[in-house]
Amino acid sequence: MKFIIKIFKFPLESALCTILVMMVSISFFQVISRYLLHVSLSWSEESCRFLLMWMGMLSAAYGFKIKSHFSLNFVKNKFNKSIQNSILIFSTLCMSIFLIIFIYYAIELTFNATNRLGPGTQISYAIPYSSSIVGGSLMLYYLIKSFYIEYSSKIKI
Repeated sequence: MKFIIKIFKFPLESALCTILVMMVSISFFQVISRYLLHVSLSWSEESCRFLLMWMGMLSAAYGFKIKSHFSLNFVKNKFNKSIQNSILIFSTLCMSIFLIIFIYYAIELTFNATNRLGPGTQISYAIPYSSSIVGGSLMLYYLIKSFYIEYSSKIKI
């Protein structure tokens, strides 16, 4: 029961773990199939590539969630509080604009790929390309959430 609660409490982390397990399993079965059965699976490489696209975008969003991306706090901390607030607002605004543009072009790319099918899996390319939409949206969400928490705590000080 606790396991199921954790899955719903941490959906991003659960999705990343599931994707990783799927990639390892598919790669393992491909190796077994190729070297023991002497039969190559036609869909394994492509499905791992598609899963890797999802893993990359969701991992970037996870980085925003836990604030593990590179930042120059040591430079920002040399300024007084009002300038630090201005830097926080400016950097959040710039990253938000970038992510909105990123999501816009990801949507465009995904819609352009709806009629293309992967040769091995016969899955539409829109499915792996949509990882950019989901990942970008999650990054924007965690960026705004982090800004709200950090900015509201700075105002109280």
